[in-house]
Amino acid sequence: MTGRKTAGTPLRVGLVGYGLAGSVFHAPLIAATEGLTLDTVVTSNPERQEQARAGFPDVRLAAAPEELFDRADELDLVVVASPNKTHVPLATAALKAGLPVVVDKPVAGTAAEARELAALAEERGLLLSVFQNRRWDNDFLTLRKLIAEGELGDVYRFESRFERWRPELKGGWRESGDPAEIGGLLYDLGSHVVDQALVLFGPAASVYAESDVRRPGAQTDDDTFIAITHTSGVRSHLYASATTAQLGPRFRVLGSKAGYVKYGLDPQEADLKEGRRPGPDWGLEPEDLWGRVGAGESPLTGGGRPEPTLPGDYPAYYAAVARALADDGPNPVTALEAAAALDVLEAARRSAHDGVAVSL
Repeated sequence: MTGRKTAGTPLRVGLVGYGLAGSVFHAPLIAATEGLTLDTVVTSNPERQEQARAGFPDVRLAAAPEELFDRADELDLVVVASPNKTHVPLATAALKAGLPVVVDKPVAGTAAEARELAALAEERGLLLSVFQNRRWDNDFLTLRKLIAEGELGDVYRFESRFERWRPELKGGWRESGDPAEIGGLLYDLGSHVVDQALVLFGPAASVYAESDVRRPGAQTDDDTFIAITHTSGVRSHLYASATTAQLGPRFRVLGSKAGYVKYGLDPQEADLKEGRRPGPDWGLEPEDLWGRVGAGESPLTGGGRPEPTLPGDYPAYYAAVARALADDGPNPVTALEAAAALDVLEAARRSAHDGVAVSL
């Protein structure tokens, strides 16, 4: 990819969308990244415009994405953090305007659309990256380290839970039953747990899933289970739920030498929601939340040894994007990687509907 500006000059970022994703995740992380500057926020909502201006006094505001594309020569990167159904058309428009793009997950509703976007970016010689921030969760970084160092031996089974207790509906497009909205937990939290499983253990050979609508008035899945058999032989059991009254471990990973069990969520999302910003102590976790590594005993009764949790590092994603735009590093998450995860999500949807395992 060719950098759009000279070395040492901050890259100007246009951010489309200032809801949860834009205001909590993207804007703070962009602003905290050396080499990037938040130039423009696109939102037609007056309250969100005021929120953006309060958080970033120098930011420019636009009411519609077309205002960005009309002055593409004034920008170096567009970040699409708007509702899921807009991801493909907005990313397409940005690429056709000659702008590199970061798209929040899921990049598209189908793997075919993701691959079409990847082909367009390749044709134009532009960066297209997908914001899979949970590759930089503290527990995931720790697990990758344990596997790389051989602490667990050969991994047999990977259990990953992204569970919440939200018995009441919150409303909004994420809970819409309209397929065009690409809502539901399968494509929301499922995008994270599937991506992590594929990063750790490679491509999927087959997928089995159960997907239910549990809460009164709910229109789309709020309790989903996905089982992946990887071509490597590892089995991943992945849970995404808003109806879990008792939360299980975030990770339970079982290998030939030992297992790793970790409870609790990475603190970075909660910190960002509270208005905290990346700094020297960012992503640290107290010792009482560390996972445990061992064999033959339950970690809840003292089995195994505490494993220090590595600091979470969401800022690393945009730092990698900045390096990639400067031709100094790889794309941190490619659209083709996202397409592979969408292959699994589409197979999971078919499996849950038909009650059968789906081969890939």
